[in-house]
Amino acid sequence: MAPTKKEATAEKETKLTPEQSSALILDYLRRTNRPYSATDISTNLKNRVTKTAAAKLLKDMHERSEIEGRAAGKQIVYHVIQQPPEDGAVEALKDTVQETSKLKDDTANLKLQEKALRNALREGAAVVPLAELKGDVCTLETEKAKIEARLETLKGGNVKPVSTEEKEEIAKQHKLFSKTATARKKICVELWKDITGLECVSKDEAENLRERFDLPF
Repeated sequence: MAPTKKEATAEKETKLTPEQSSALILDYLRRTNRPYSATDISTNLKNRVTKTAAAKLLKDMHERSEIEGRAAGKQIVYHVIQQPPEDGAVEALKDTVQETSKLKDDTANLKLQEKALRNALREGAAVVPLAELKGDVCTLETEKAKIEARLETLKGGNVKPVSTEEKEEIAKQHKLFSKTATARKKICVELWKDITGLECVSKDEAENLRERFDLPF
């Protein structure tokens, strides 16, 4: 019976000269850059080179120092000749490894700093929320302005003179409001120093936070 078209094509593909087979094997080893046995090469090349032919050709190429071969269990595997590393390549690799290790450490430290920052923000908000501080400062500033306006009016003599007791009470309230405003502003400043002192907070991020909470410093 005459061979089918598929069989004829397969027969045609396997009819390679020894030189063509050697070139095909060498090209495959270079492309894959991995060690293979004669059986593996024959299989991976879809039997274009038989196992027997591959074993002989690989042995011949090894003897001609075109490829390298070494024992792996009960068989021999072959691979392309590895070029020695260029001058400085080993040192460059060591530098890369060290830099990678440093970056990993820096990343871990930044994560710890980020966690500390978040905790500081939560703790600060639990003591005196920034929004509340902002509102209190505004209220105190308004009260202070009103008191100062009243004092100016009183000094002008356009109203009934204020008694000594009233003056003392006004002065006492003014002092109390001023002291409270100063204390709360100091809390804001200290919290802000803690936040901006962390390495994981950039200048731009700090500026955005300051504008977001409308901090007066």
